Amino acid sequence: MTMASMHSYLHLWGRLVPAYAAGYFLSYGLRSVNAVIAPELIRDLGITNADMGLLTSAYFLAFGLFQLPLGLLLDRFGPRRVEAVLLLIAAAGCALFGAGQTLATLALGRALIGLGVSSCLMASFKAFSQWFPADRLPSLTATIMVAGGLGALCASVPVEAALPLLGWRGMFYLFAALLVASAGFLMTAPDQPALTHSEPLGRQIRMLFGIFGKRVFWRFAPQGCLNSGGFMAIQGLWAVPWLMEVNGAARADAAGVLFLMGLAMLSGFIFVATCSRWLSRHGIAPMTLLTLGIGIGLLVELAIIADLARPAWLWPLLGLSFSLSNIAYSQLSAAFPVELSGRVNTALNLLVFVGAFGLQWGIGAMADGLTGRGVDRAQAFRFTFSALLAVQVLAYGWFLRPPERLARQSAP
Repeated sequence: MTMASMHSYLHLWGRLVPAYAAGYFLSYGLRSVNAVIAPELIRDLGITNADMGLLTSAYFLAFGLFQLPLGLLLDRFGPRRVEAVLLLIAAAGCALFGAGQTLATLALGRALIGLGVSSCLMASFKAFSQWFPADRLPSLTATIMVAGGLGALCASVPVEAALPLLGWRGMFYLFAALLVASAGFLMTAPDQPALTHSEPLGRQIRMLFGIFGKRVFWRFAPQGCLNSGGFMAIQGLWAVPWLMEVNGAARADAAGVLFLMGLAMLSGFIFVATCSRWLSRHGIAPMTLLTLGIGIGLLVELAIIADLARPAWLWPLLGLSFSLSNIAYSQLSAAFPVELSGRVNTALNLLVFVGAFGLQWGIGAMADGLTGRGVDRAQAFRFTFSALLAVQVLAYGWFLRPPERLARQSAP
């Protein structure tokens, strides 16, 4: 790369990446914050674990259900406009959550937050696919994930430390103000209307559903739903209750473990962002890193369930493995034309977030059901996490099957 082209790349990077990273930073913080404030919400609202799971997972439900319309909007109107509008909706959801007095009101606020931040990652993917060559997408994807990792970090120990000062309601008012500022910052990013898709809406929809008919999509979909969705369900809510109920940790110590997990996840994102192209040139393809990351995550979950090592060692390893699993987005997107990139990524994200919603709610419901039958709370969590691990192993096995074998069995 010449000095002129490097300067051009860095100039474009500086105008695009920070603007999209700011929104994803807030998105990830909002996804994870309920894990730390869960004891306050349960105490103030007088709700059960199942209620807490449903309340928190309303974010995932709204987020996931909007993914298919989001893909159409991104390909039709461009990422900058779509995300800026949605961030304002997220700000309204934060304000409603902070003011809410009933479970229904808070669930509605949480759903609006999920809807409003639903484009933060996908919009960045769409923008990058418009402006940068395909070989740079894995590192750019990981760079945005670094911002998410920082958001997860800020939703752990910093939130726990700020709660006595702001309370959980003040925390959400602060998020609302930051989301409005982020929407304004995003509008300073360059747009590329020449590449915004303008085909008829009917054809857009037909091509969207055509994605679901591709065998390559269904290689990635089950592990996205159960493995990535399962990690998000745990990190976003159940990690702290597990550490407190199963490991006997104090809330501050549990938040510290969550911080370490976020730090390890952030380190993994930085590693992929800076080293993926170098590794690829030396024979270690992004798909190899993806496969390795998923496998390590399953082994770490088994170790957590069996209590084979200290939580402060195991949970960060789980965060590190998840940072590698996000390579799936760039690998799947590369299998389709660039004009479909918004729809391809949101189609996969739909299944990831539907999985996160169902699993986050289901973990709470199953744990409550078992404790209602007289099972100790710690054992109830162990049984629930074991059931999740079992289905995740099946999804991983499907992902590992050779693509040509899938093709032969799926051929008409």
